[in-house]
Amino acid sequence: MNAPRASRNALELARNVLEIEAEAVRALAGRLDARFLAALDLVRQCVDEGHGRVIVSGMGKSGHIARKIASTLASTGTPAYFVHPAEASHGDLGMVRRQDVFIGISHSGESEELLRIVPLIKREGAKLIALTGRPDSALAREADVTLDATVAREACPLNLAPTASTTAALALGDALAVALLDARGFSKADFARSHPRGPLHREALKHAADVMRGSRTVPAVRSGTALKTALRRMTEGGMGMVAVIDARRRVQGIFTDGDLRRHLDRIARARALRVDAVMTTNPRCIRPEALAAEAVQLMERHRINHLLVVDAAGTLLGALNMHDLFRAKVL
Repeated sequence: MNAPRASRNALELARNVLEIEAEAVRALAGRLDARFLAALDLVRQCVDEGHGRVIVSGMGKSGHIARKIASTLASTGTPAYFVHPAEASHGDLGMVRRQDVFIGISHSGESEELLRIVPLIKREGAKLIALTGRPDSALAREADVTLDATVAREACPLNLAPTASTTAALALGDALAVALLDARGFSKADFARSHPRGPLHREALKHAADVMRGSRTVPAVRSGTALKTALRRMTEGGMGMVAVIDARRRVQGIFTDGDLRRHLDRIARARALRVDAVMTTNPRCIRPEALAAEAVQLMERHRINHLLVVDAAGTLLGALNMHDLFRAKVL
């Protein structure tokens, strides 16, 4: 066989592998049903209410997938561990407690090592979730909940080597982990705490004081200032807002581009208008020690683009807007 033809055949085979595995994952989406929700609720109840953990186990290639799923669960806020099923029979099963959930992964559902420890898991009182390609298997029959990871065929040309089946199991485990992340209110800051060596930790744990523009650069005017002067100061400041403060620099209000649009007719009619008449009183503020991620949450919840940063006495210390948060990679 000449080299160009061999290369074409290799590319065709590789594309076929990717198409088969992609189709296996797409098929999973269509099969998600009440069983997935039941597994989600089972884990939430055991972890949140029973203070339990998720134990993930599997043999061979399924064991590698189990390790990854346990790692993903743990890094997204669900305490999880991997247990090798063969080692479990020699003492490691002692880490499984009554309030835990045990996820057994086996494409055939007939893994001898897993089935050997199922009675012990049941005797302990832990809940069992089976992740298998055979919903009628022995493992599935003993499970409290079964997640169907069936694939039409393996990507291996011999239909023997675990390929599409392991991809499907991994994707289903990721789906469970992400659904749990959302259901349990896991945040970017929570993620950063479990990744202290990564750049995400530095970004997510930034505080408002790290991101804000200092008081010297924040556009501000005294209460009672003519609106014309406030508008000029807002334009010069380039933040789309101007803080309104008293003689002791305590925040009295904020005047933003949005306030300008809302009061445009009134402003056009009244030449001698003061900023106090059109500003937003009691504006949303944040303390400098708050996480920048909290600022994002506050802005999104109240649909605002600016936050003033104040101390306990309400003194203006700085300000931030969405652009500052984008620039700091908090968003």
